[in-house]
Amino acid sequence: MPELPTWHWEIPEFFNIGEACTDAHAQGERADNPAVIVDDDERGVESLTFGALAEQTSRMAQLLRELSIDREDRLLIRLPNCLDYAVVFLGALKRGAVPVPSSTLLTVDELTFLARDSGAAAIVLELDSWPLLETVAAKAPALRWVLLVGERRPARTVGQCGVELLRPALAAIHRWDPPEPTHSDDPAYLVYTSGTTGYPKGVLHAHRVLLGKQPSSEYWFNFLPSGERVLHSGKYNWTYVLGTGMMDPLYRGHTTIVHEGSSHGAIWPELIAKHRATTFIGVPTLYRHILEHSSATRKDVPSLHHCMSAGEQLSSELLRRWEERFGLPIYEGLGMTECSYYICQTTKMPLRPGSAGLIQPGHEVRILDPETLAECGTDEEGMLCIPRSDPALMLGYWNRPEETRRCFRGDWFLTGDYARRDADGYIWFLGRRDDLIKSFGYRVSPFEVDRVLKEHPDVVDAATTAEEIDGSKRLVVSYVILRPESSVRASDILQFAHQHLASFKAPKIVYLVRDFPRTRNGKTLRRELRPELAIEQASTLDFPRAQANS
Repeated sequence: MPELPTWHWEIPEFFNIGEACTDAHAQGERADNPAVIVDDDERGVESLTFGALAEQTSRMAQLLRELSIDREDRLLIRLPNCLDYAVVFLGALKRGAVPVPSSTLLTVDELTFLARDSGAAAIVLELDSWPLLETVAAKAPALRWVLLVGERRPARTVGQCGVELLRPALAAIHRWDPPEPTHSDDPAYLVYTSGTTGYPKGVLHAHRVLLGKQPSSEYWFNFLPSGERVLHSGKYNWTYVLGTGMMDPLYRGHTTIVHEGSSHGAIWPELIAKHRATTFIGVPTLYRHILEHSSATRKDVPSLHHCMSAGEQLSSELLRRWEERFGLPIYEGLGMTECSYYICQTTKMPLRPGSAGLIQPGHEVRILDPETLAECGTDEEGMLCIPRSDPALMLGYWNRPEETRRCFRGDWFLTGDYARRDADGYIWFLGRRDDLIKSFGYRVSPFEVDRVLKEHPDVVDAATTAEEIDGSKRLVVSYVILRPESSVRASDILQFAHQHLASFKAPKIVYLVRDFPRTRNGKTLRRELRPELAIEQASTLDFPRAQANS
């Protein structure tokens, strides 16, 4: 099998993400090309060219200077997908400030925690969020400014904070300083992810992270020299979207497209066609919704040539169904908040369904024994470990030096994700240590069981977890969503599992459910799966012992 070429890193002393994504394309042939397009169900379509994006982000950087928002000051962003989001995020980077993305779905308590923990000096949000501000401002003493996206300003101050309307404030700026000459290792942006203490923890990235993501742009994307129009189905507050739906394409001069409003499966082929999108990016759940709720086929999306997926495991059955309908494969990527995407399927190598793909050139990732740091052999299970020197790796966890130190051992960052590598170099993801199910002395990866169950043509989705029985036994159980028109029973799925998995891996109970509990980004919440959700179930007692032990 051919190998991917080697990668040579070229990390300069000075680098600024905001400047690289905007000013670099503000002159010449791409200046008048669309840089950011937002299609909003209520507001319609808005866009900025590369020239306009460069100007607006420079105004934003200057506004922050005039408000005394200094380099490395944090700027909390609570906005839906909109042009203002891109302007604020990239403009803050040009200032050398540190944007902190957050979801519009956060409660006042959650938003207050982020404001306090990050020490944010300013917050940007819509006028609709005004009722939250009094509580947030009272409990976040570092907060000095509120920038509102809206038509009116309810007050000139809230608590200790001054208030400005964002768009009029930007329009009033006519001269601006050059982008801050940030070092590649200077803090760039701060994103929050689930923490082990029950509170989110901030992951701080440096400006070099965009350069560290270039193997992903080279091998996971399939950028055409003529220019791409990249439609991402997610929200900007998710690092998956900030990277693949904003920074990665803009850095290479391509058009980015996001949507705000309904996420029903039927709208996505319409949006692809409407905006002549060439690349579509989503999560497996969304691809399933498109297949289930849309009758669109390849002829309805003639501009599309590349599809990408991450966030959860992509089954070979979903891949097969998508290829049958649209004539295109879906290329899966694997990464984490701390290091973006460093494993992927690529057009440059044969696609291997069920695996996460190949380690991208440049990312010298290894599968190691976490105790000895010895490298695991072919098909041996171990932990994915990333060299400390990888330019895509985080600077550390915000204000959590002990937690940062615990994740490093010697020259390696220990991801906590387990995997195995086959003889051809393809990575098979097994999940985190906490995800591995210990049942009757065996260790079972729920992701491996899910992958096999999703090979069944009637299975839309599957999620495997452990169930305690009598306080002393842990059984492998699977929750399954079937296609709406399916006549398959839970016992059929159970039998399928025992035909295709070793007896210790196969679920002892299968629950049929209508849907899974999910996060705001659509990921399955395994810890909230309960038998009470089932509309039908079957256990190994429901069919002959000989079959169960086969």
